[in-house]
Amino acid sequence: MRKIWSKILILSLLAFPLATQAKLFDGEEFVLDNGLQVIVLPNHRVPVVKQMVWYKAGSADEPAGKGGIAHLLEHLMFRGTPKVSGQKFNTLLEENGAESNAFTSMDVTAYHQLLDRSRLELAMFLEADRMQNLRIHDQHFDLERKIVYEERKQRIDNNPVARFAEIVGRVLWQDHPYGRPVSGTEREILTLEREDAEVFYRGHYAPDNAVLVLAGDITGQEAKVLAEKYYGPLEAAGKKTEDPFAVSPAGQEAMIEIAMPEIQGTRVMQLFAAPSYNKQREDAYALSIWAGYLGEGETSALYKKLVLRDKKALGVSADYDPAARDYGRFAVSAVPAPGVGAKELLKAMNKAWEEAVAEFDDAAAQRVKKKMLAGLVYLQDNPEEAAYVAGSLASAGLPLAEIELQDERIRAVSGEQVLAAARRLREKAPSVVGILKPEERKQ
Repeated sequence: MRKIWSKILILSLLAFPLATQAKLFDGEEFVLDNGLQVIVLPNHRVPVVKQMVWYKAGSADEPAGKGGIAHLLEHLMFRGTPKVSGQKFNTLLEENGAESNAFTSMDVTAYHQLLDRSRLELAMFLEADRMQNLRIHDQHFDLERKIVYEERKQRIDNNPVARFAEIVGRVLWQDHPYGRPVSGTEREILTLEREDAEVFYRGHYAPDNAVLVLAGDITGQEAKVLAEKYYGPLEAAGKKTEDPFAVSPAGQEAMIEIAMPEIQGTRVMQLFAAPSYNKQREDAYALSIWAGYLGEGETSALYKKLVLRDKKALGVSADYDPAARDYGRFAVSAVPAPGVGAKELLKAMNKAWEEAVAEFDDAAAQRVKKKMLAGLVYLQDNPEEAAYVAGSLASAGLPLAEIELQDERIRAVSGEQVLAAARRLREKAPSVVGILKPEERKQ
C-alpha cells in the first residue's frame, strides 16, 4: 500500500510558497477551539469518505521499560466505551459497510475508516467517543496483551529479516527514541499493566494532540459542521507532553555482522539517520529525488551498475522517509549474486554510489521528478492515499499550505542541490552497515 508513499511522502519541503500556484488537493484546514487540527480533501468522484485520526504518539513517546504500550493501546481502542461496549465498534462499522483499521509507528498512532458518505456521521461519533471515553477492563487488557505478544513473535522473532532490521536500527539510533522497537520487546510486553495503558491514553489521546483528516465526497463546510458536532465538545489536554527527542543518534559509523540459522542467503544494508522536514527542509526534499535516482526500480543507478553491469547483486533498492517528528531514515539494501561475499558487495555498493554521484546531472534529476509528478496525479484521484499522505505529513509538522504545493517543490530542486544533499548524507550523517548471513553449520 505504501509504495507510493516512498515516492511522495518525501515531497514537501521547500519554503516560500506562492499563493498563485496550483494546489495539489485544493483542501481546507481549520483548528477547533479544543486544538484539533482538521484537514479536508474534497474528491467528489464517488460517494465515499476516508476518515483518519492521527495521534502524535507512537513508540518514541513510550516511557522507559514500557515498550509496546502504544501498540497495545491501539488494540485496546477497539474494546469499547460506556456508550459503545465490547466489540460493538467493529460490528456497527461492518454492518454499515465500512472498512476500519489502525496502525502504530515510531511517531504516530492512526485510526481510519473508509465508508459511504451517508455513514460518515456514525464513524465520527464512534471515533470521537473513544478519543476520551475508552474503558479498559482487565480481561480485555490481558487478552490484547497476549495478542500483541503473539504478533511480536510472528512478525519479528520468527522473521529473521525483521529481526535483522530491528537490530540495525538499534545500533544506529542507540539511546534515541527511534531505537525502540515499535512492538516492544517480549519482556516489555509481558510486564505491561493496565495502568500503563491508561496513563499513556490520558497523556496522549486528546484533540490538541491529534489531526483529523477527511478525504473524499465532502466539502469543507460540511466537515466543519460535523467536526464541531462530534469532536468539538471534547476537552483539550491543556498541556504539552514532554519532548522525547532530547537525545541525538550516535554520530559515528558502525558495522555489524549477524549470522542466523534460518537465513539461506546474505543481505547487506546501509542505514543513515537522515535529514527530515523538521531538521533540514531543503536537504530532505533533495534526498527524495536522490533516493529515486539511486535505487527505485530497474532503471535506477544502483540496479544498472550492481545487477546488470557488475553482476554483483540479485537485487538492490534505496528507500527514504523524511516525514518524521525528528530525524528521517535513508536505507540502501542489496542481495549479493551467487559467489559474491558480503564485503565484496559492500565495496561494490560504495563504488556504485560514488559513480552515481559523478554521473548525476540536471537531466537525471528531471527524469526522476517526472516520475514523482506522475505519482501526484494518481494521488489526486485516490482519497485513501491522499488521506494517508496528508495525515502523515501534517502529523510530522507540515501545514496544509506546504502539502498542497508539492509539485512546485519538486520542480524547484536543482541537480546541484540533490548532489550536495547526497554528499552531506554520505559524509556527515550517522550511519550503520548491517550484514545478515547464514550461520555456518558445524561439521
